[in-house]
Amino acid sequence: MAAKKHRKFDLFDRIIQAINDDGWNVLYISDPANHPFRLKIYKDKESYNIRIYIWNLTHGGGAQRPADEYRVQITGVDHFEQEIGGKTLILGWWNEGGVFAGFDFTKHIGQLGFSPSIQIREEALRKAYINGLAPWEKENQEIAIAFRPDFIVEYIRNLESLHSFGESDRDFEVLEEVAERPEAVNDEVVDTVTQERQVAITNVKKKIRDNSFKSRVLTSYGQQCAICGIQMRLVDAAHIVPVEHDGNDHTSNGIAMCALHHRAFDRSLITINDNYQILHSADKMEKLREIGLDGGMDRFIRDLRAVIILPPAINDRPHIDYIRHANIIRGWA
Repeated sequence: MAAKKHRKFDLFDRIIQAINDDGWNVLYISDPANHPFRLKIYKDKESYNIRIYIWNLTHGGGAQRPADEYRVQITGVDHFEQEIGGKTLILGWWNEGGVFAGFDFTKHIGQLGFSPSIQIREEALRKAYINGLAPWEKENQEIAIAFRPDFIVEYIRNLESLHSFGESDRDFEVLEEVAERPEAVNDEVVDTVTQERQVAITNVKKKIRDNSFKSRVLTSYGQQCAICGIQMRLVDAAHIVPVEHDGNDHTSNGIAMCALHHRAFDRSLITINDNYQILHSADKMEKLREIGLDGGMDRFIRDLRAVIILPPAINDRPHIDYIRHANIIRGWA
């Protein structure tokens, strides 16, 4: 039986969920019932207006085409419009692997022909499923980018640079290497890339590392906050010893926390000890009372668990050495 096709708003929901899961916010510029979709995404002081065209990726193999080809069959539009002052995305969704494919708007300007389609190979989609992101150089020198939903914001941020890697064979090779083996690409290698693409390389490399850490930590804790047990897609992967203090991305240096308890942990209002007990700082709480900022404090303290929720796998649990070091640098005597 053929897989049921997603309707446009199902694809739109996947985009919104992916953006929100990455910690970004969404405002609708136009009615979400209309395609293309127009959004404003923002986080802190950074924001982008985006216009999104999206279709399902379907298998395009046949007598006249490669057997491993997938394509978006463009319907409902006769040309792509640029988002003035923003970014235009042309996307496909590969449902079997849960992966997006992004195509270069600048290669598809002008009137579209009869029954137009845009292609990508299955190899790129599968690599993206495994590694998070994969570039694919097409015959017309267009660079298509396959990426998992957790890379959607990084794709948007680096949209123009990523699609320009076809202008240099060396730059493209480095991008491929970063996507497959980021640890092998050091600063010296990054310096060999054309200057305007170095930021994209650095951002992709960092995102691969961050997403690996986040995925491992959240999975080990069952996507729930170790302090309060909440899920609801409100949980972060927090470093016990911060990266800025020589912390690493080992799962045992991570702990899943909701936004509230993550912030309380970073501000040393709470911590955990060698026995995984949850402690609150009486001194800091008293100072908050003195300045009249203790609203909700009693409930906050009362709702703290006695001990954190622990991952089932012992190797995934917070390492005692990381806990002790973190408590020293955060001022816990």
